[in-house]
Amino acid sequence: MTTESATIILGSANGTVIPIVVTVVLLVIIILLIAKSINVIQQGNVGVVKRLGQFHSIREPGLTFITPFVDFLEKVDVREEPWTGDHQTVITKDNVSILVNATIFAQVVDVKKALFEISNYQIAINNVGEAALRSVIGNMTLDEVLTERELINNELQKHMEPLAEKWGVHLNRIEVIDIIPPRNILDAMALQKEADQQKRALIHKSEGEQQAAINIAIGQRRSAIEIAEGQKQSAILKAEGDKQSQILSAEGEKLKLSLEAEGKSMAINQVYSAIRENNPTPEILAILQLEVLSKVAESENSKLVVPVETAGLLGATSVIKDIMGAVTHGSGSDSQPNM
Repeated sequence: MTTESATIILGSANGTVIPIVVTVVLLVIIILLIAKSINVIQQGNVGVVKRLGQFHSIREPGLTFITPFVDFLEKVDVREEPWTGDHQTVITKDNVSILVNATIFAQVVDVKKALFEISNYQIAINNVGEAALRSVIGNMTLDEVLTERELINNELQKHMEPLAEKWGVHLNRIEVIDIIPPRNILDAMALQKEADQQKRALIHKSEGEQQAAINIAIGQRRSAIEIAEGQKQSAILKAEGDKQSQILSAEGEKLKLSLEAEGKSMAINQVYSAIRENNPTPEILAILQLEVLSKVAESENSKLVVPVETAGLLGATSVIKDIMGAVTHGSGSDSQPNM
């Protein structure tokens, strides 16, 4: 191959390679431009477009396009974030040095303010939180700090909200995580707690003993009341039984007397009826009266006072009675033979 033919072949090759290289370079540039212009924003974030260094627009999550080399896209997380600070030394109102740290739950609500009002809003809010924590706890005693965490949280949020809103950040809540007193304070608190527990135990024991004594007294009182009630009921029942017995006895005695009276009345009626039927003479009536008086006189519990005239009459009557009895017997005997 001659020199002229080689030169011709090289020239033709160079003429073919140069357009290919240029085409490849252009394709790479186009791909880079497309890659620069296409951006994907994840959910929970927004994109802030800066055109030539100035704020231009805000892009929502999803696929977005910008002008390459002219626009710059900065992504900002707008989700709620917990920012936990380091332990810091804080002096309470009663001059006790304690270690405290808190967690701030914040959320960017204005991305333009968050990017352009301050260089780093997270560091700024942490610093403001530390200053607010020292200010709030410095106005409280140790006992208040240990028992009033909710109050501390509210006071911190009240101190920090105005500045946070200025930087486009909303403070959802602030939680004090740790409050660590010095070791000697912890030991003293432990001793105090133990003393309080012993005091409560003694109080509970004394209250239990007091309650037990009260319960025993109440039980004894109720028992005495029950016994007294039983005795009262027994006495009432006995009295009612005695009353009923007396009533029944009186009714029996009454019935007995009534029957005796009726019997005597019937006997008297029969006697008088017999006397009336036989047409008694005065002498017979006198004799009957004297018999009654003699029966009365025979009673052991009766005393009969008879006048002198009556005594003579009694004697005469007795004689008459004997004579009449003899006559009656005699007439009876005389009549027998006549039979």
